[in-house]
Amino acid sequence: MTRFLVACCLLLLLTSGLSAETPIVFNRDVRPILSDRCFACHGPDASSRAADLRLDDRESATQDLGGHRAIVEGNANQSELIRRVTSSDEFEVMPPPEHGEPLTSTEIGVLRQWINQGARYQKHWSFESLKRPAVPAGAAHPVDAFVRSQLKSTELTPSAQADPRILARRLAFDITGLPPETDVVDTFVTSPTDANYQSMVNQLLESPHYGERMAIYWLDLVRYADTLGYHGDQPRSVSPYRDYVIEAFNENKPFDQFTIEQLAGDLLPEATLTQKVASTYNRLNRASGEGGVQPKEYLAKYSADRVRTTGAVWLGLTTGCAECHDHKFDPITARDFYSFAAFFADIKEQGIVRSAMHVAQLPVPTPEQEQQLALLNKQIQEAEERYQQRSPEIVAARIAWEKKLKDQTDHWQIVTPREARSEGNAKLDILEDGSVLASGKNPDRDVYLLTVDAAEFSSQSGLIALRLELMPDKSLPKSGPGRASNGNLVLHAVEMVVNNRKVKWDKAVASHSQKNHSPQYVVDRLKNGWAILPQTGKPQQLILSGHVLDDPSSEEIQTKAYEIRLRQNHGGGHNLGRFRLSVSRDAEAVTSLLNIPGEVRQIAGVPADERTPDQQATIDTIFREQTPLLKETRDLLSKLRQDKEKLEKSIVTTLATTATDPRTIRILPRGNWMDDSGEVVDPAVPHFLPPFEQSSNERLTRLDLAKWMTSKNNPLVARTFVNRVWMLFFGQGLSRTVDDLGSQGQPPTHPELLDWLADEFIESGWDVKHLIKLIVTSETYRQSSNVDAEARKKDPYNLQYSRQSRWRLDAEMIRDNALSVSGLLNPAIGGASAKPYQPAGYWAQLNFPKRTYQHDTGPNQYRRGVYTHWQRTFLHPSMLAFDAPAREECTAQRSRSNTPLQSLVLLNDPTFVEAARALATETIRQDANDFADRLSWMIHKTLMRAPRPEEVTLLKQLYQTDLARYRSEAEAAQQIVTVGMTPVPEDIDQAELAAWTSVARTLLNLHETITRY
Repeated sequence: MTRFLVACCLLLLLTSGLSAETPIVFNRDVRPILSDRCFACHGPDASSRAADLRLDDRESATQDLGGHRAIVEGNANQSELIRRVTSSDEFEVMPPPEHGEPLTSTEIGVLRQWINQGARYQKHWSFESLKRPAVPAGAAHPVDAFVRSQLKSTELTPSAQADPRILARRLAFDITGLPPETDVVDTFVTSPTDANYQSMVNQLLESPHYGERMAIYWLDLVRYADTLGYHGDQPRSVSPYRDYVIEAFNENKPFDQFTIEQLAGDLLPEATLTQKVASTYNRLNRASGEGGVQPKEYLAKYSADRVRTTGAVWLGLTTGCAECHDHKFDPITARDFYSFAAFFADIKEQGIVRSAMHVAQLPVPTPEQEQQLALLNKQIQEAEERYQQRSPEIVAARIAWEKKLKDQTDHWQIVTPREARSEGNAKLDILEDGSVLASGKNPDRDVYLLTVDAAEFSSQSGLIALRLELMPDKSLPKSGPGRASNGNLVLHAVEMVVNNRKVKWDKAVASHSQKNHSPQYVVDRLKNGWAILPQTGKPQQLILSGHVLDDPSSEEIQTKAYEIRLRQNHGGGHNLGRFRLSVSRDAEAVTSLLNIPGEVRQIAGVPADERTPDQQATIDTIFREQTPLLKETRDLLSKLRQDKEKLEKSIVTTLATTATDPRTIRILPRGNWMDDSGEVVDPAVPHFLPPFEQSSNERLTRLDLAKWMTSKNNPLVARTFVNRVWMLFFGQGLSRTVDDLGSQGQPPTHPELLDWLADEFIESGWDVKHLIKLIVTSETYRQSSNVDAEARKKDPYNLQYSRQSRWRLDAEMIRDNALSVSGLLNPAIGGASAKPYQPAGYWAQLNFPKRTYQHDTGPNQYRRGVYTHWQRTFLHPSMLAFDAPAREECTAQRSRSNTPLQSLVLLNDPTFVEAARALATETIRQDANDFADRLSWMIHKTLMRAPRPEEVTLLKQLYQTDLARYRSEAEAAQQIVTVGMTPVPEDIDQAELAAWTSVARTLLNLHETITRY
């Protein structure tokens, strides 16, 4: 690639008439040669430097090396560099044969001339301070002035303005990613004046679809996707970030603010929801939810990813090379790499993303949801105020309720066991409050045997009730009340013997029960067991009521006459830890108390004037939860809270950035995450760029980094962004290597134009729309893309912009175009990601968990491509076919291929077939008399022009052939017209519709249809 760049630079020199007197410019002419052929061994990387010689540094290159110098200023013949690159000795020649081919005579000539002219070095062009060049004379528009000034040194001349139809179509695709409306094109074709063109530019820049088009490119840069990327590639919710990007471009948010919000929106004072959403940028890296990963390793991966991406997006540099060693071609050291990583060390995250859930899920309600949420909160507040009223009626009812509660509570009596032992050899201690605390061995199963006095169980009616209180205790795991490692327990049976007679339980109610373990059932045994998770660390209770059987116990095991057994059959040591028993002498009085916590019953026995505020609040809460006087308000509150919960669950979340105490960042030798011998580093910007103007010794933050990025002293950010915007409108950047403005990249063909635009961008207040308008209103942009043989020969890559370029549309635009011209496009802006049709089984290899793709069945099916669900490891095949990136890494420029598979997608993908059928339907519905009129409408709708005679002939033949076939094969016609979800029109003959669908499929497959001219 770099040899090609060198060749391009040399081509520029040759076409400009290089002679011995022509000044050699280091950055333009020499640096590409040295970078391509010499810097690997004689460049910035000290670890691989040979002979202690740096050719990227003037002082090193000209130093005395023991009687000779690599470069002797003004004398190429005495320079060791020239001797070595021209040597015929295979042991002396540079570069060594194993490192590449020798320099060409032209390259050697450039080096000779440069040395003879004084060997003047320059800082790399992109690192030079940004200065506003003077605009050359000769053109009204600054872009044209720079381009035509350089054209004068060539034999090339500017092309004529493009055909109005082509220009209108080009402008619409470039600015909105959609085809223009046919009436807009017709108006401009009728009157292609400059004023009408300017009006068209303004309208397109104000279109809400402009933001979508710009977002397509930005999302490539920041590697946006809807899934994790590693291992199971599970889904994650980040779509609000995509919508933020769209809105930011639409509202023309200044690029410096756009930068600050993404890198550090969460750190801004009183950060808004929008700014917090913007900070999702920091979380878009690939992540893993695989349980076997090493968290430390993956935290290192995430950190390095952020350095690579941020360096590429804003600085246009390949910083990733310095993860393992100093950069071999640019002055980026490993210290620079890890110091840069330290800016992001405050991001709260996990190395393993458990179940694809992340640390910080930020709810992002739509404006409508915000309004609904505000209304519900207001209604809940009003209902709660009514619920908490203290009217005389409520006060009286409360007094009566407490008296009844106290009377009923008196029926309960704490049972203090006379003896407590464990069959599993656990130690059971009886405490002063009558509770029992287990300690010692904790077997998988156990039975606690409690012997009590006969007086505790006196019951005249034969009815009896038992309350088992499970109590937390600091001596238990997680404070209990169970003895499992997580504080849980599993209870399988409560058995009771009174005077040698068993108790038959008729009813059981628990204050808490796990799913599928309903407490409201008749018990003899507790079926599958009663567990208390997730309520560990809190008091629980189980109340059982029943009757004493008439017949004596026939149990074969030895029992005491008055005994209680608490049985745990299995559960891996989930035994009871601390508990207390109470009995009631009148089981019929127990019913109303079953849902009253024991704590409340105890409070009821305390005189009102002796209760603590917490006790008063507790008993008041229980009263209001039960009194019939507040039932209507309770029901309303319950419904409102359910509505709020349902609404909150429907709100889309994003993976926002949350700051925490920064992790320690150290230089990792050779990038080895297990090697902790490297030096600890603090946040710092790359040493070779203008330093951050720090007013204190406090640790720098991401907010400092963001502000430094867009300070005028930083020459890279504006150059990088402007270069990429130029690419969007000309197919290539002024520096063609838009992903690398470093030494391995290509110097700009028009450096003064690039710097003028970059400075203008900053001076405009980082106004993106202003920059775009400057570009598209130039005559250079409006040129025809037609090229004659002579121009193609002289400037095959259009480096001089004597014409416009043409290229195949991006994957999203190809789909959007088909949906748009067919009338199927859903133009809604923003929202959750959409799932268009996709081949069955395409996700068959996705695991953890296994997934089956379900395409959208509503309007989301027809959303723009920018909203397509982005599955990194299994990107939508239609997108993949047209070179959309998986977005595992920053993509600054998409490749463009031309394969037969693309034609098959256009012909057979259900989206395109359905679009063709919809277009055919609208064609048939036109008030047209014959085939030619209908075809004219269809081509005008698709390509904004009239059909050519040969097209009419060929397409009519296709139509007639297919019509005859479909008339004889009704099933084949039905198959083609039923593709997709759009209803089949009942008022149109299916054979005719199928035949016109064939014509539409052909048009949607044309090179002209999917090409931007």
